[in-house]
Amino acid sequence: MERVLEGRTALVTGSTSGIGLGIAMFYAKAGARVMLNGFGKPEDIAKARAEVGAAMGVAEAPYSAADLSKAEGCRQMVAEALAALGSVDILVNNAGIQFVAPIDEFPEDKWDLIIAINMSSNYHAIKAALPGMKAKGWGRIINIASAHGLIASPYKSAYVTAKHGVVGLTKTVALEVARTNITCNAICPGFVRTPLAEAQIPPLAAKFGVSEEVALTDHLLEHQPSKKWVEVDDVAQMALWLVGPNSGGMNGSAYSVDGGWTAA
Repeated sequence: MERVLEGRTALVTGSTSGIGLGIAMFYAKAGARVMLNGFGKPEDIAKARAEVGAAMGVAEAPYSAADLSKAEGCRQMVAEALAALGSVDILVNNAGIQFVAPIDEFPEDKWDLIIAINMSSNYHAIKAALPGMKAKGWGRIINIASAHGLIASPYKSAYVTAKHGVVGLTKTVALEVARTNITCNAICPGFVRTPLAEAQIPPLAAKFGVSEEVALTDHLLEHQPSKKWVEVDDVAQMALWLVGPNSGGMNGSAYSVDGGWTAA
């Protein structure tokens, strides 16, 4: 991979697995120094740090265990990134959780937690990182939203609300920094092939009495016209494009990577 991010630094939240880890790997291979953040088993975190570190040419990537459900955790994470990397040139807000239930049965604590992690953490992290970007005269902010940041599905009231909010926040930040060398964009993936997503297939097959292949195409990917997974690398490639050379003209947009979902 061409090292188009040589000399840049990046903080990627929710990057110990899945989409976030894929983006962190792309950035490291492109020459950036990257800090990881997220929860998980200690051995999985250690593996992610070693893999991204190897791409950076070091023993392990720096890591923040900050809790992004709280404002102070977001500020702590950015402070740790500044201490470890010297700057935060690129901020990718990817951390997110999910819970599914009808709204009249939706637990209030789950609502509050999803709003905090999926939406408010983006605000707190941007607020903490933006002054450094302004001082340096360059910055790239990417918020990982979702197809559900553009359209809705039932039983996902908190998630859909949060992701719509992320798209709105993206547009607002973009307008505020429009006359600087800082940009803010959102990526809106559909169903992405990750271990957590693939784990949903066997229960669906059992529930509907169908094969796992049918469970995937007719139930999990029901609204994704391609009937194929979006791959992590598809999202990571978009995230690299939005921070690489000649990316300054892309600002305030929500880019769909969803197998045609939002075109339907």
